[in-house]
Amino acid sequence: MSPGAHAPARSLLRALPVTPAVILLALFLAGPIAYCAYIAFTDLQLTGQAESSFVGFENFRRAFGDEEFLNAVWLTLVFTVISSLLGQNTLGLALASLMRRASKPVRTLTGGIVITAWVLPEVVAGFLLYAFFRKEGTLNAILDALHLPRQNWLFTLPILAVSFANVWRGTAFSMLVYTAALAEIPQEITEAAEVDGAGGWRRMWHITLPMIRRSIGTNLMLNTLQTLSVFGLIWVMTRGGPGDRSQTLPLFMYEQAFQNSMIGYGTAVALLLLLVGSLFSVVYMRLLRTEL
Repeated sequence: MSPGAHAPARSLLRALPVTPAVILLALFLAGPIAYCAYIAFTDLQLTGQAESSFVGFENFRRAFGDEEFLNAVWLTLVFTVISSLLGQNTLGLALASLMRRASKPVRTLTGGIVITAWVLPEVVAGFLLYAFFRKEGTLNAILDALHLPRQNWLFTLPILAVSFANVWRGTAFSMLVYTAALAEIPQEITEAAEVDGAGGWRRMWHITLPMIRRSIGTNLMLNTLQTLSVFGLIWVMTRGGPGDRSQTLPLFMYEQAFQNSMIGYGTAVALLLLLVGSLFSVVYMRLLRTEL
């Protein structure tokens, strides 16, 4: 028997160890996604309906003609850019860079405080930040002590308030990613740049950032996907209000599916949110393959 005749058998043996994982993914990931995709093309409702019917792309056409949906898309982008791309990513890199030069007690204290905010349950963090930003909360008490005008943050600037809350809660992940990435940079390269007269900003721009570009891309992708799905933090702090001024796509989806009982429409919105996350992932994956 020729050696090529054994190739299919060897391929089956190599695939055997991953077969249970593939089956579990098909049952608990691909299966629910496929069922949700089917529901998105129906008019399924929670109440007042004996049976659902297939409506094609009607739910998607309705979404793009719905001003509330478009407002939720815009607020989701604002929330993601402020709290993930600018907030968590930048602050995490800054903390990781500063902690490299700090003393051990400072690193321990700072790391403990930042990580504590990260490990708190989302609902608990939401209540803490609600108490901080509310009209009679901690932030306005600090402003009063400094003789500065107070602000009803959750009413006048709700999307900024929940964005900063998400920065406070999620920066630890970026800090840990960048701490590990910076530790991999050879010390000799940094020292040689210092000898050549390169300042801190030049070293950061021309040495540090290019050498950790893959960590930056990975962190941005994971942070963006996590931020797109934030629900509990915003729900506890503002419930999407006042009005719909902090209603991101997860809250809009919940409102349509479970408060308005339109499961089909809400699932269509969920699929669109999944599509947005997929587009971000594709962009980041392409950037990871691109040499800076």
